[in-house]
Amino acid sequence: MSDKMSFQADVSKMLNIVVNSLYSEKQIFLRELISNASDACDKLKYLALTNPGIAKESGQMKIKITPDAASNTLTISDNGIGMNKEDLINHLGTIAKSGTAEFVKNVAENGSAVELIGQFGVGFYAAFMVADKVEITTRKAGEDEAWKWTSNGVDGFEISAAKRESNGTDIKLFLKADAKDYVDTIYLRQIIRTYSDHISYPIVLDLGKAGEETVNTASALWTRHKSEITKDQYKEFYHHISHNFDDPWLTLHFKAEGNIEYTGLLFVPSAAPYDLFQPDRKNSLKLYVNKVFISDKIEELMPNYLRFVKGVIDSADLQLNISREMLQHSPLIEKIKHGVVSRILKELKKRTKDYDDYMTFWKNFGVVLKEGIYEDFSNREEIAGLSYFSSTFSDDKLTTLDEYIARAKEGQKAIYYITGDDVKVLKNNPQLEAFFEKGIEVLLLTDPIDEFWPQVLPNYKGFAVKHITQAEADMGWKREEAKADEGSLKKLTDLMSEMFKNEVGKVTTTEKLTKSPVSLTVENGQMSLHLERLMRNHQQQTAFASTRILELNPYHPLIIKLADMSMDEGKRAQVEDVAKLLLDQAKIAEGEAVSDPSFFSEKMSDFILKSL
Repeated sequence: MSDKMSFQADVSKMLNIVVNSLYSEKQIFLRELISNASDACDKLKYLALTNPGIAKESGQMKIKITPDAASNTLTISDNGIGMNKEDLINHLGTIAKSGTAEFVKNVAENGSAVELIGQFGVGFYAAFMVADKVEITTRKAGEDEAWKWTSNGVDGFEISAAKRESNGTDIKLFLKADAKDYVDTIYLRQIIRTYSDHISYPIVLDLGKAGEETVNTASALWTRHKSEITKDQYKEFYHHISHNFDDPWLTLHFKAEGNIEYTGLLFVPSAAPYDLFQPDRKNSLKLYVNKVFISDKIEELMPNYLRFVKGVIDSADLQLNISREMLQHSPLIEKIKHGVVSRILKELKKRTKDYDDYMTFWKNFGVVLKEGIYEDFSNREEIAGLSYFSSTFSDDKLTTLDEYIARAKEGQKAIYYITGDDVKVLKNNPQLEAFFEKGIEVLLLTDPIDEFWPQVLPNYKGFAVKHITQAEADMGWKREEAKADEGSLKKLTDLMSEMFKNEVGKVTTTEKLTKSPVSLTVENGQMSLHLERLMRNHQQQTAFASTRILELNPYHPLIIKLADMSMDEGKRAQVEDVAKLLLDQAKIAEGEAVSDPSFFSEKMSDFILKSL
């Protein structure tokens, strides 16, 4: 008796994409299935630490590859943790809730699945590139029942009761007619040594009457000396632990000695994963004790702002039977974390010497690294020094805080910044006019985290970090141009204050505008307009909305003229119309919506017509 089930919505579509898009890389399927088998052995080995009897039937853990030319099948077997019926349904009939749709969307946009498939954890499905049918027989450690999962990758799958003498999994591929190469032992040996030599369990190739041959070196790669490891071996180990198809941008292999000894083999990807910003995404490090896998869920091992780092940490100083709960509060874990973070930051510092190379990293992970300025008190200045920003200095290249300081004007004691949604829009913000006039550089910050890290980094190497709204007293303007009469200017600001009392908290004058008649800002220390907009977009409460300030340029001919007109009650209606347009103009410059689009469009047309 078998149960016929359908794949989760879109999985069939995704399978079709995997098969077709990965056709030129189809040998990758074997690497993925061997990696899954290795993970299954790791999991059982960990469970056996606290429950030795659970692995009593397993014997030596290994992965066996059995080609059968007569039936044109290939079987990948392991004696790892195995699966029960629920596991088969959850792991092989569905994909992460948002994963499938996102996968399909990305392939449609990018035209290739080669790099995407690893990011979405669907490596098992690569088997259908070479197989018309896949049959899995599996038994979970500690359970008596075995199960068989069968699918052609199109019409869903069937699950039925089966027999297997011990725990583990057999994946039998019924190969396509054009995939006969995968029963050739010479070709299989080449693939295994190319892609899976680093696997720490023996990979045994069944040679039929000639017996069995262990193909890989079966040693944990990170325990070997760097001089013994090739670049390709590092790359394939990265593929194994990350399930990604890109090459690592950075490989960091080290052994720490001292009060606590541990080995690390870490990688920074060259492409960002799709789920980098998902709220539940955690770090991707695997923790081993003397080559025994313990956990990949020790959040305390790596700070969240380095969650893109892949790799393993192995320490002999941790107890082999330590629980995950104890690890979470272990001072040894904290020491390892401190050392690992320090090494990563130092290595990133070295890579900044090549701007173009570092930009590969920065464009993928810079916004995440900047979270560390806000989160990591002990390393925030070092992380700030590794960060790059757009600025008014250059349209082409990003800049560092140190480069900004080196270009600072004589007597300048602050690093100035402005936040917004788009660099090009920010560069035309009226509030920058005085800075351009005096040749003072301003950082143009557009990432959400840019609203927060300056609050915890008030100073950098002796320079205050200031939003441009805090800079008016620093500008030291002494202007000689004609200016609106004080009396008429007060009349105008009073009138506009009354008109806009429900939209702005204050109408005032400013010295920092040189070209524009008006600008919109907020009180010092309050939430910026950009942050308030971000919160609205994410449906956050705005109970503490900032007090908007409409600033007038008393030197601008339009404000001078409007101030004079405000003294004539007969021109009140005309003054009010112009004032409304000026407020809308200030809102547009700040990325805000105008109050009344119909009014704005109508009056703008009227004024344009009168000017012709």
